Amino acid sequence: MFIVTDLCFCEYTDHGHCGILDPKTQTVDNDKTLEISAQQALVHARAGADMIAPSGMMDGIIHTLRTALDENGFENLPIMAYSTKFASAYYGPFRDVAESTPSFGDRRTYQMNPANRLEALEESLQDEKEGADILMVKPALAFMDVIRDIRNESNLPICAYNVSGEYAMLKHAGAAGLIDYERVMIETLTGFKRAGADLIITYHAKEACELLNKK
Repeated sequence: MFIVTDLCFCEYTDHGHCGILDPKTQTVDNDKTLEISAQQALVHARAGADMIAPSGMMDGIIHTLRTALDENGFENLPIMAYSTKFASAYYGPFRDVAESTPSFGDRRTYQMNPANRLEALEESLQDEKEGADILMVKPALAFMDVIRDIRNESNLPICAYNVSGEYAMLKHAGAAGLIDYERVMIETLTGFKRAGADLIITYHAKEACELLNKK
């Protein structure tokens, strides 16, 4: 089994944000969060993680983690960057279950504007320069154009993260008899692959594997 760890602080804070807050602005202090993120990465590495995926995605986090890992003997431990992570409404079901919805405000100060296609591309290319081994687009369903943009500009592996809201829509539509759930699921996953994804993180994984094995 290959273990990838999610590096973030939102589930460990009483405010639900992804790092240390600046008391004056009540927004995440990017640089202070980078410091503790480096510490958390070393905890994961020493515990045996095969790959680290920092989902908070502060500015400069890939460079910070790569430096910390290299300086502590983990030069070969790969990093999967949440390089194009949008401030999206599609995360709703997961946040309800994980109780990680911010208690105030939102995450738009450190996640991306869904309308800004050019920034999405720039953020991923910047993470590649900082040492990322895999680039990610999250969510995936409404952002296949961004997956293709990055695929056209980078030779790194690209991961599409098919999130909880996307999964829930298909599940509910299937349960209501509105769609052929299995066919739509495979079409959706195929769309991610066609757009340029090399890896797909999805709640559909077990069902999709069972269907593909039958074929």
